Amino acid sequence: MPKNFALIGAAGYIAPRHMKAIKDTGNKLVAATDPFDSVGILDRYFDDVDFFKEFERFDRHAEKLRRLAEGKKIDYVSICSPNFLHDAHIRFALRIGADAICEKPLVLNPWNLDALAELEEESGKRIYNILQLRTHPSIIALKEKIDGESSRIKHNIDLTYITSRGNWYFYSWKGNLEKSGGVATNIGIHFFDMLIWIFGKVEHSEVHYADKKKVGGFFKLENANVRWFLSLDKNDLPEKAIKSGKPTFRSINVDGNEVEFSGGFTDLHTIIYSKILSGKGFGIEDARDSINLAYDIRHVKPTGIKQDYSHPFLIRSKKINQ
Repeated sequence: MPKNFALIGAAGYIAPRHMKAIKDTGNKLVAATDPFDSVGILDRYFDDVDFFKEFERFDRHAEKLRRLAEGKKIDYVSICSPNFLHDAHIRFALRIGADAICEKPLVLNPWNLDALAELEEESGKRIYNILQLRTHPSIIALKEKIDGESSRIKHNIDLTYITSRGNWYFYSWKGNLEKSGGVATNIGIHFFDMLIWIFGKVEHSEVHYADKKKVGGFFKLENANVRWFLSLDKNDLPEKAIKSGKPTFRSINVDGNEVEFSGGFTDLHTIIYSKILSGKGFGIEDARDSINLAYDIRHVKPTGIKQDYSHPFLIRSKKINQ
């Protein structure tokens, strides 16, 4: 029997991937909310969704469905709202008797995870996180390779992610550190999760430089030393990306070898949803280590660039802007 879904943040960038995943897994989107009403994308996937601009009316509708006959209540709430609202919207899902499926980051502050874990136990409902890189074929292959090593060695990794953003970004909630968690949290946390998942827990972390557009540093995992650089500045794009007209550049280099994962992203949410529906989704504890790392990164004082082990793109960026 199809499950009933509700969606919070229907006008957002990532919401269509959730709509597609709900559709692809044979389920129904019965209600959606967003303060903005540019949500015609709903019709591409479902033509009978109850839509609400006011969250209060959405809340009332969800409560009404909960009290109706079996088969009407909302089973899952998909959360695509701004990062700082995730905690409240997860609580809403549990309160109406639904499981929560939340975009990254699950929460901004590590201590919120403990409170949510208590609510999860009290309610008997589950909180799932979208950690889509864990389902990417190239990333799975890399993990299998590392897990299969006969001896544990320290791998050397360069993580680079540059995605051009215009001035609008910094006037939106995404440019507000208190609401988004900043560059490292908003665009980096799924990479941090992926590296921790493959190479082990964080042993040491430092930030070499941080501003509203870019941040870079170094952390040591159980089985890897990682230089990382994240940027929203188009001026940081490498020449090959500029020549090909691409506004985004992502790279994970392990011991001098590039891990190719530029494609294969379109169906990852559907894979995640399938795992959740079979009871195998990623939960609170899966998200904890990357949330701890992102929190530490945005609260530590940058040390300044270290010529011997700062990320090459960070060193280049600062030279260009001197």
